[in-house]
Amino acid sequence: MSKQIVIIPTYNEIENIEGIISEILSLYIDIHILIVDDGSPDGTADKVKEMQKQFDGLIYMIEREKKSGLGTAYITGFKYALAKGYDYIFEMDADFSHNPRDLVRLFEACKNQGFDVAVGSRYITGVNVVNWPMSRVIMSYFASKYVKFITGMPISDATAGFKCYSRKVLEKIDLDRIRFVGYAFQIEMKFKAWKYNFQIKEVPIIFTDRTKGTSKMSTKIFAEAFFGVVRLKIMSFFQDFV
Repeated sequence: MSKQIVIIPTYNEIENIEGIISEILSLYIDIHILIVDDGSPDGTADKVKEMQKQFDGLIYMIEREKKSGLGTAYITGFKYALAKGYDYIFEMDADFSHNPRDLVRLFEACKNQGFDVAVGSRYITGVNVVNWPMSRVIMSYFASKYVKFITGMPISDATAGFKCYSRKVLEKIDLDRIRFVGYAFQIEMKFKAWKYNFQIKEVPIIFTDRTKGTSKMSTKIFAEAFFGVVRLKIMSFFQDFV
């Protein structure tokens, strides 16, 4: 029987964490949860510890001392999942922008349809974003177009952070050589999976912006993604890139 785990990085998600965990564990697929908390001062980790007592053996947590970036949180989670023998490893946000029910569709794309990576895509069937201001929708949509143009990746939502990886993908990618920590991390992981010729499936989802808590987006994170794409493309010309 395959083993599945979803990795959720958190920083000040006390308003969302109980709900997101409860919804994931209500799904019919057998899935564990790994919270990677970056020292949230609002009590997020304490709430997770409470829920660990309620759902014994289904919820795990790694506590880090300070906020250290989305990419490093996922790398920490990936290494944990590989060491524990999980076959399918998911990424998702804690704020309900990713619908927990869509985890099933991502899982089916990998488990039943034979894809190596499944991406929850906002743009594969148009623009499926709710509650974002038009300026951010336009920025995100054309950012993905920009990434596709520069890298050549046949992916419509390159910055998507809702994904399922089969184990062999994360085993193949050298996680210690991932360079980016913000949203460019999402691009880099897809780019390396694509360069290794893994089969990637975009699964259409509806992305709904958070209604509770505060967004972690910043101009620094956006700039890393914008300029990082060019760097990724240049570095891909070297044999040891991946």
